[in-house]
Amino acid sequence: MQYRIDPKSGNKLSVLGFGCMRFPFDKEKTERLIISAVEAGINYFDTAYIYGNSEETLGVILHKNNLRDKIFLATKLPHQKCKNYDDFDRLFLKQLERLKTTYIDYYLIHNISDLASWERLCNLGIMSWVAKKKEHGQIGCIGFSFHGAQNGFMSLIEAYEWDFCQIQYNYMGENYQAGRAGLCKAYEKGLPVIIMEPLLGGKLAGGLPPQAARLFKKADMDCPPGTGCTAASWALKWLWDQPEVSVVLSGMNHAEQLADNIKSAENARPGMLSAKEAGLFAPVIAALREVYKIPCTGCNYCMPCPHGVNIPDCFAAYNTSFAMGLIAGFTQYITSTGANHPEKQHRSRNCRSCGACEKNCPQNIEISKSLQMVKKRMEPFWFNAALKLVHKFMS
Repeated sequence: MQYRIDPKSGNKLSVLGFGCMRFPFDKEKTERLIISAVEAGINYFDTAYIYGNSEETLGVILHKNNLRDKIFLATKLPHQKCKNYDDFDRLFLKQLERLKTTYIDYYLIHNISDLASWERLCNLGIMSWVAKKKEHGQIGCIGFSFHGAQNGFMSLIEAYEWDFCQIQYNYMGENYQAGRAGLCKAYEKGLPVIIMEPLLGGKLAGGLPPQAARLFKKADMDCPPGTGCTAASWALKWLWDQPEVSVVLSGMNHAEQLADNIKSAENARPGMLSAKEAGLFAPVIAALREVYKIPCTGCNYCMPCPHGVNIPDCFAAYNTSFAMGLIAGFTQYITSTGANHPEKQHRSRNCRSCGACEKNCPQNIEISKSLQMVKKRMEPFWFNAALKLVHKFMS
């Protein structure tokens, strides 16, 4: 495992961090993954208040296996739930209870998108609250995870003496949200930068369209044996090649994913890509942009839909129809939205354009408009008639 120094605290952080948003349902499997990750040298674990039972699961595993003091623990404050000063303590103490700890190494303001959101918290007294928590050793470093426009990031990073920040960044989104400019600005200010969504919700790993996968496969032939040149490792290497990147978070749900990422991290150094390797990404990006029309990462922040639409699965099937062909897209759409079960349908046609989902989307997707695109492509004029025939045949 390679490490990079946090210039603010001096902490030695593993270049590969464990993103805990999507743990496996099997708790024993999750425990084995976490233990294996720590044994391999991963020392940065990232969770959040709103990640289902992630905090509780992680806390139990760390406590049971005496791992808490061997790692740097990061979690996040759901600032939208904070209406007054007392809410800061109420939520924070609940997180300590869930995580079975007395302190948080890296504490983030979660999903902040602009300066106005931070100023609202300042009016509630968050700066004095953070100062007290730091003084009492309950918070080590304070930062924020960003989901907004680049100009918002530039303003936010100047508004407070932050210790670190977390941004979405990958080779498909070099200029998206904070982007490369934001990354460099944070680095210039001496902040460690934690990277989320390095694989774009898995699309840059197992979800590559055939033409992009072929480009990587051809490049793999030039790789030394055993160097782990999978599609995921190429995406991670693109990030680790940049000295401004401190930690790359990866949600690893399988032992194979963990092993592949660890192998890649063993050689993770700034400037690790040759000119030929760096040139590989432009045609891959072009191939991906041809097929991924809706930039959904499947984070589920938009869910549940009040009208029952399975928004992430609608978008996934739509993108699949371009990446893998219409038959594959239709098959995925029918099975994932329950279109073949009249009483349990979660199709795009159920959208009422209420906008409840859009205010929660970190990608700032125009969800209602995009669902109309899905409906037009995935539910053509003959779609309902075909479903009726299928239902009649099966009944």
